[in-house]
Amino acid sequence: MGDMLRRDLAPLTAEAWAEIDETAARTLKVQLSARTLVDFDGPHGWAHAAVNTGRLDLSKSKSAKDVPWGLREAQPLVEARVPFHVDQMEMDNITRGCKDADLSSLEGAARKLAAFEETAIYQGFSDGQIKGVIASSGHDAVSLPSGADEYHRGVAEGMERLRMAGIGGPYALVLGHKQYAELMKAGKGSYPPRRMVRDAVEGGQILWSPVLDGGLLLSCRGGDFLMTVGQDIAVGYASHNRDKVELYLTESLTFQVFEPAAAVELKAKG
Repeated sequence: MGDMLRRDLAPLTAEAWAEIDETAARTLKVQLSARTLVDFDGPHGWAHAAVNTGRLDLSKSKSAKDVPWGLREAQPLVEARVPFHVDQMEMDNITRGCKDADLSSLEGAARKLAAFEETAIYQGFSDGQIKGVIASSGHDAVSLPSGADEYHRGVAEGMERLRMAGIGGPYALVLGHKQYAELMKAGKGSYPPRRMVRDAVEGGQILWSPVLDGGLLLSCRGGDFLMTVGQDIAVGYASHNRDKVELYLTESLTFQVFEPAAAVELKAKG
């Protein structure tokens, strides 16, 4: 047995595994925005279970020898797993040269895991002891105008709050599905709304996330947000029968906010 992913036990050829990995990476690349904007630490492997917070929780009780004591605080990593099934014959067809194998179940699992990661970083995951960027923000939310033609005004207000708090760039704007689509479709001519928004964010990135409703402005200067990864996203093997192979996508991660003032939520009206 090679490792916890147990890929060597799967009835899949090297060609099938290559197609599976490529499809997963291609799907995830479109869905994941947060990990490209925050500091990334890892991957550290399966054995990495927690990160040191540098804090000490002093106990109010006394030890048997009347010695003051405390517990060092650590933030645990969350391990996520999304199962899916592929057809055994279809996987064999890849080795036969098939270029359009049905991997829709993998694509669905990748979107699901990406949404889990994006939600944990942007909105938080209290059960996993993760306080996200929006919940941690030190600013009141800025109202995002309802029309894409006016988005630049909300972005400019958010940018002013970052600058007034002494938060430097570069900056990034992440929009939810509805807002991003509206911005990309809006306007004609040499100075469409998306160009006004890009100017407002001082030429920074404008990205899309499927888990946001509204948007988020944040600094990408470094040192404000940290994503720590034990096992990075990978495909593992679970079981199989004559017709189906059960696989899964997995990762382990946690997220920390060190500077709450480095992000401003843009809240969608209504």
